[in-house]
Amino acid sequence: MKILVINCGSSSLKYQLIDMSGEKVLAKGLVERIGIEGAQIKHETTGKEKVIIKEPMKDHKRALELVLSAIVNKEYGAIDSMDEIGAVGHRVVHGGEDFSSSVIIDEAVMDALKRNIELAPLHNPPNIMGIEACKELMPNTPMVAVFDTAFHQSIPADNYIYAIPYEYYEKYKIRRYGFHGTSHKYVALRAAEILGKDIKELNIVTCHLGNGSSVT
Repeated sequence: MKILVINCGSSSLKYQLIDMSGEKVLAKGLVERIGIEGAQIKHETTGKEKVIIKEPMKDHKRALELVLSAIVNKEYGAIDSMDEIGAVGHRVVHGGEDFSSSVIIDEAVMDALKRNIELAPLHNPPNIMGIEACKELMPNTPMVAVFDTAFHQSIPADNYIYAIPYEYYEKYKIRRYGFHGTSHKYVALRAAEILGKDIKELNIVTCHLGNGSSVT
């Protein structure tokens, strides 16, 4: 199966097309300046030269149209038809207390994502825009939401409740959620693999270092 992975920001979009049969990246790219003058896509198909596509992109739907067009382009694309894409995975920053694992996106999931906007007002809206655009362009392709917060949902209540009035948690859901969970999960599992040990036998400190950083 080939899976398209999407990570939508407010004015950017990162993507990879992965062939899961061999876990190989077939194509990847970065869309910049969505809704802003000077929008462009930096697209690279494995084994081919990188191309830069400069086109106006008024919104995420137009950006995704151009991404999909690049993926199937005869000259620099990676596949012959969109029908080869078996599923789309969307990175979603905040799942609140609603999600402890990845889920197939349906209307109930979309409603929950919108409820959790107040917990991640800068991140969840563009994540949702990316999902809605994909659903319009690929209505028959399964969509899956992968949550940054899901990995940390095993934190016990006495550790995730802050030392502030409890009503803040009850009314506003203010608590420790944990972030960059997809990164921490990968790093922990990869470390266990390199060490040749069962992850359940290890106590590991993982560090995510980037524009945003966290330690688990």
